[in-house]
Amino acid sequence: MAQSGTYPTIADEVPWSETITEYDEAHYVVYLRLLDASAEGASIDEMARVVLGIDPGLDACRAQKAVASHLRRAKWMTEEGYRRLLGH
Repeated sequence: MAQSGTYPTIADEVPWSETITEYDEAHYVVYLRLLDASAEGASIDEMARVVLGIDPGLDACRAQKAVASHLRRAKWMTEEGYRRLLGH
């Protein structure tokens, strides 16, 4: 796991659950930044470096895995997770 400044610790893979987890709550901003970066056409390497604080030059496999996992969870939050936030 890597820690970048005041950002929360980034796991290699998001702990998956059909409910909102403590990890999700700590990473809302990370999820939003990834969604924005993806929509703007950022590369996996850029998202890993800028958003997750992972150097893809040092560990390309970890960078790719972490971006994919966090982006998948971010999309889940926009499709399903937000309903749990609203209590629906």
